[in-house]
Amino acid sequence: MDANGVVTFLQTSGASFGVNLVAAIAIFLIGRWAAKLLHKLSTKAMERAKVEPLLVKFLGNILYALLLVFVVLAAISRVGIQTASLIAVLGAAGLAVGLALQGSLANFAAGVMVIIFRPYKIGDYVEAGGVAGIVDDVQIFTTELKTADNRRIIVPNGQMMSGAITNYSSHDTRRVDLVASVGYEADSDTVRRVLEEVLAADARILPTPAPNIRMSAMGESSIDWIVRPWVKAADYWDVYWDLTEQIKRRFDAEGISIPFPQRDVHLYHHGAESAPAEAIPAKVD
Repeated sequence: MDANGVVTFLQTSGASFGVNLVAAIAIFLIGRWAAKLLHKLSTKAMERAKVEPLLVKFLGNILYALLLVFVVLAAISRVGIQTASLIAVLGAAGLAVGLALQGSLANFAAGVMVIIFRPYKIGDYVEAGGVAGIVDDVQIFTTELKTADNRRIIVPNGQMMSGAITNYSSHDTRRVDLVASVGYEADSDTVRRVLEEVLAADARILPTPAPNIRMSAMGESSIDWIVRPWVKAADYWDVYWDLTEQIKRRFDAEGISIPFPQRDVHLYHHGAESAPAEAIPAKVD
């Protein structure tokens, strides 16, 4: 092949490669747009079918990742790279990477476990993995929580599933646990009546199960009463705070004292000219 032939061959090859490169870029851009569109359409379809929101997000993320991989392989194939060999290389590399990223694979497996067993869903308030907050999103590898003070916490799924999970939103109702302490001189019937009236005045307290008001303990300085009404889960904290305030107001109005820890201390004075040791009681708060 003479010089002109070489030049012609290079020009033809360069032009062909340029066309293929432009086509590959177009495939990637259009394919990525199509993957996003399919992801959006599939998400809306699952939402219309009233699929669990947690499952919608998780499956949507997996679908988008698979579509993006397909688009990348199609673009590479258009350039002229043999995808079969590339897949074999990627498979071997994937095995090595998988061994190096066992933690990530464990997080993925934990994410699948979340989808299957559904220990929590989006919108639930949970304690898990050493943190607490409202479940905002569940990704392939992580779970996102939003705290009461509007912080965002990203927790690996493996950490979320590695220990006990407390889900405060799994049931529609919750029991409010309060302890009201009164002095020993307080009349028990009066205390019970006041507590019953405070609960009866709050319309958010559910009639069934009936509230439980019992004298629970005779402490060193006080008589402790348990106050345990049932409320809707969404009303829990508002009722908790309001009842605490109202019980204090009613105790003050009824003259029921709320004691504080106190001790009786006896002081003994010893002197050479004094009489035998005399005990002088003194109350110290």
